[in-house]
Amino acid sequence: MTGGYALIVRFTTRDADAAARFDALVEHALEDIRKEQGTLVYVSHVPEDDPLVRVFYELYADEAAFQAHESQPHIREMLREREQYLLSTEVTFLGERAGKRPAAQEAP
Repeated sequence: MTGGYALIVRFTTRDADAAARFDALVEHALEDIRKEQGTLVYVSHVPEDDPLVRVFYELYADEAAFQAHESQPHIREMLREREQYLLSTEVTFLGERAGKRPAAQEAP
């Protein structure tokens, strides 16, 4: 790994209403996530062919930044509340090989 700490999380929501409520929960948490120094990227995507799925890409400065993110009250609340909207959660941690980042975030 050349730099950063990344993961992809795939959430499958129960139905359209649960998806909307999950999105609102995430948007609420994003108000504080945007202030986290070590959280470089935190983006939710919807696959074009699967509107009940959310795929998150998360990039942190390092593993300590990820752990700091996970310990935040707004994340603890989101982790508790999200389960009522979900059928499944799949997490994949990623080891960086190469890439392009904004100049301030270039890997060493």
